[in-house]
Amino acid sequence: MRSWFNRLTNKEQPSVEPTQAKNTQGIYARFHIQYPGFELKVDLDLPGHGVTALFGHSGSGKTTCLRCIAGLEQADIGYLEVNGELWQDTQAGVFIPTHKRSLGYVFQEASLFPHLSVRGNLAYGRKRIDRTQRTSWDHILDLLGIGHLLDRMPDRLSGGERQRVGIARALVTNPRLLLMDEPLAALDLKRKGEILPYLERLNQELDIPVLYISHSPDEVARLADHVVLLDQGQVIAQGGLQETMARLDLPAVFTEHTGVVIEARVAEHDDEYHLTRLDFVGGSVLVTERPEPLGQRLRFRVDARDVSLSHHRVEGTSVMNILPVRIMDIATADTPAHVLVRLDVGGSIFIARITRRSCDQLGIAQGMDMWAQIKAVALLV
Repeated sequence: MRSWFNRLTNKEQPSVEPTQAKNTQGIYARFHIQYPGFELKVDLDLPGHGVTALFGHSGSGKTTCLRCIAGLEQADIGYLEVNGELWQDTQAGVFIPTHKRSLGYVFQEASLFPHLSVRGNLAYGRKRIDRTQRTSWDHILDLLGIGHLLDRMPDRLSGGERQRVGIARALVTNPRLLLMDEPLAALDLKRKGEILPYLERLNQELDIPVLYISHSPDEVARLADHVVLLDQGQVIAQGGLQETMARLDLPAVFTEHTGVVIEARVAEHDDEYHLTRLDFVGGSVLVTERPEPLGQRLRFRVDARDVSLSHHRVEGTSVMNILPVRIMDIATADTPAHVLVRLDVGGSIFIARITRRSCDQLGIAQGMDMWAQIKAVALLV
């Protein structure tokens, strides 16, 4: 391991201008960094668009990984490409310092300058890029809903408003990559609910890859397209959101939050009973009436603990959503009293968390056809 002096003075990896990498799309990151009591060793191959969530328990290495990508930490061994630009290559002696990397960084706290208005904070953030690269920030103001706040001072903003201004300050630099380190962690539940729709709009309307750190499964399920699961400085899984969350070999990561995320569309509104039918690959579910128009795409989440199994379709029950399923796999859960059962619903994957006793009594086995009762469907909107 290099000495702390060499790490800080950057003697071994001279700073150079960004150079063209071998690939034109995607984020390729390889880092190995050691501290007393902690080692980060990751190998990431991430999409060059959409939201990638870095998820894991506290101390798993999420923030250290993000700081390596930002150049705030210099890994002992490192390689980083971002959509065609080479930002670090230890072997080639390449290390682009943070201020020359085209990125925006959003922390848990907005950390706005208290003596500057919102307008002044945004203008200060934009100073880091050349005048010829500066564009109108009207679209960003509209996306984040802060146009009416420009003349306010930070002490007159709510927590959610401050964080939205912090995100805008990161975006006005026209970054090629946006890094977000638990941007909702300092907000209460109400403020989180206010800001999440703005984060979704950023993903939908801006063609900027986002790396998003969170320890909240609900945030990951709502925002992410791709997921990286970290544990003790190691990548234990990475892949698309739906496929990764439906794996049975990761119960220790999600614990009681084990469940799946399903992409669906609004198919029908029942005005008499105030219900909405959502169609997904393999079936449909009924939920409380939604305001979205027919055809609108939505995500919903089903926790494994809200799914029960039966050999026959149960009649005379208040549960609205009963689906035919085929048993794919059975695995142990995070407690010896339970098992996780992966279900095929016409091509979509669900998971049921049931007691081991129930599994044995029902004789559940791979390939068996059964019925699943879904007691709760959580709309991620």
